Amino acid sequence: MKFVADFHIHSKYSRATSRDMDIPNLAKWARLKGISLLGTGDFTHHLWLQELKKHLGTEPQKGLFSYEGIHFILTAEISSIYSQNGKVYRVHNVIMAPSFEIVAEINKALSKQGNLASDGRPILGISCIKLAEELSKISKDIMLVPAHIWTPWFSVFGSNSGFNSLEEAFGKYVENITALETGLSSDPGMNWRLSQLDKYSLISNSDSHSPQRIGREANVFDCEMDYYEIKKVLEAKDNKKFLYTVEFFPEEGKYHFDGHRNCDLRLSPAETKKYKGLCPRCNRPITKGVLNRVEELADRPEGYVPENNIGYKSLVSFDEIIADAKGVDKKSKAVLREYMEIIPAFGSEFNILVNATEKELFSKLPEKIAEGVKRVREGKLQIEPGYDGEYGVIKIFGLDEKKNEQMTLF
Repeated sequence: MKFVADFHIHSKYSRATSRDMDIPNLAKWARLKGISLLGTGDFTHHLWLQELKKHLGTEPQKGLFSYEGIHFILTAEISSIYSQNGKVYRVHNVIMAPSFEIVAEINKALSKQGNLASDGRPILGISCIKLAEELSKISKDIMLVPAHIWTPWFSVFGSNSGFNSLEEAFGKYVENITALETGLSSDPGMNWRLSQLDKYSLISNSDSHSPQRIGREANVFDCEMDYYEIKKVLEAKDNKKFLYTVEFFPEEGKYHFDGHRNCDLRLSPAETKKYKGLCPRCNRPITKGVLNRVEELADRPEGYVPENNIGYKSLVSFDEIIADAKGVDKKSKAVLREYMEIIPAFGSEFNILVNATEKELFSKLPEKIAEGVKRVREGKLQIEPGYDGEYGVIKIFGLDEKKNEQMTLF
């Protein structure tokens, strides 16, 4: 069966998350988005774990759980801050597990490394090597996935806190790693430039902090919806069963370009090199973004496509398309109202962005919104790249078009 999965999200018990990040709201928005399988996030937090046990029905043979037709997979993100070989590393990893019993063992082991109740995504003084070792002792069914692997501050390859190879990070336990999360500021095409990543499945997830943002990046499978089957597909990097990922345009991510947010300065890697890594306005170090870091570690040219790759589709969230078509902020009530009125005609946001024919789009949608979806599919966009924690800005319709529309009103 074909389905869309978003493995990495957070609950209302993580910092800076919406109070609506609970199971009923997540299930509601999963249906709207077209997501069939959703990570629970935060299973290390005792209060969230209680809610998961209360709401989710178990499917023990499949290693999954369900709520009102939406399937869930037990997941959590760990923030590791530790010293190794005289350097401080900050790395985030996602853990997936097939049962509450295994989760209990994970939480018991991790509770010795720090306070799990402090946050939905706990900060622990455990190295990647030690984390992988502890999980390997508990169960071979656990999946450990390095999260948003290029983020400058908190990732395995981060320019400010990461390693140059997975072997450095995980030691002998690197063999336990089968998938990597590319993050919002990179896409598979960028990761294909590193031959050291060829054997890994590249997955994409929303890392969402609010229900409306789930599925902004996701994975499309054509296999049995079963934890153990998904694990096998990722291990084999099976491109007949793992069809493609849904991606941000990486320029929209918060760390694609280099820059210095305090000085409102966005720089390309070439410009950063010109300024020798220092902000020309305040003379402090520039935050090196994902594109720059990929360039540092790449051993292949831009545009290289490996054999047996798993493809991807770059999309823009439907509420952003509506907002740009209307010329309003995506958080406005008018956008939400239009969104809720349109979705029933197509079944889900995913159907609009990916599956609907052009004829269906222009027959069922307001013309400008249909044109917006068409342009996103064709990649006809103007993007100001994100940098140093600031999201990039995508413009589907140019200022000249908006001016022409205004002129026709008089």
